[in-house]
Amino acid sequence: MKPGKIIKLQNIDESRGNLTVAQGGRDFPFQIARAYWISNVPEGDTRGGHAHRRLVEYVIAVKGSFSVTLDNGSEKATYRLSRPDEALLIDRCVWCRLDGFSADAVCLALASEPFDEDDYIHDYNEFLKLTSE
Repeated sequence: MKPGKIIKLQNIDESRGNLTVAQGGRDFPFQIARAYWISNVPEGDTRGGHAHRRLVEYVIAVKGSFSVTLDNGSEKATYRLSRPDEALLIDRCVWCRLDGFSADAVCLALASEPFDEDDYIHDYNEFLKLTSE
């Protein structure tokens, strides 16, 4: 099955501007334990390059655009994110790489777990072993 799934977030468009809402437990199947964002990525650089054992997260292009390539060990899928009212699911044990950042891109991540270095899988071969078990 193709990794990743884009969900549509509630967006209220009015003359004073747009308001987009994301609520843990309602829009996402978990309470948000951590939020972080990535910005000012130099042209041509990549982010990610890892998977998580337990953490599940959604990434959102709150400004600009970028690509997310997901790999579940048997299938890969690439998504181009450019809308602040769309969130891409990155499930546990899915290898993730972000690239193709526009100069103004801001990537917001909403995660199910607090930071834990032991949750990260940085070695792609180790990831492939885990996903084939």
